[in-house]
Amino acid sequence: MSRSGYSDDCESWSLICWRGAVSAALRGKRGQEFLIELRDALDAMPIKKLIADELQTVDGCHCTLGVIGAKRGIELGALDPTDRDAVAQAFGIAPAMVAEIVFMNDEASWNAETPEARWGRMREWVGNQIHGGAA
Repeated sequence: MSRSGYSDDCESWSLICWRGAVSAALRGKRGQEFLIELRDALDAMPIKKLIADELQTVDGCHCTLGVIGAKRGIELGALDPTDRDAVAQAFGIAPAMVAEIVFMNDEASWNAETPEARWGRMREWVGNQIHGGAA
């Protein structure tokens, strides 16, 4: 199973409900504040590379969520990256938002992707989720 918890085994109504939860989490006040903070953290990275499949590597590389976790001083090694509820609680966002960001970071690209390309794709995605032209 992926870190996002997404699968192809979902029924129409449950998928509709889930996508509604993701949409609400991303466009809500808390979600928008998080996305703006995330955008700023991505822009501040001295080396613009993102990893997949974990929050942080032993040499200090991060996934999209890991970037903001490191900025906030969250002990990323103590979190199970596959437990979206625990990650959501640690970051102060909805589990649906965690799952969507993780899916976009780890699984959304069908092509082989360099860490630099992942950074560019995720920075664009984060910017596109921010409403009101603040991207």
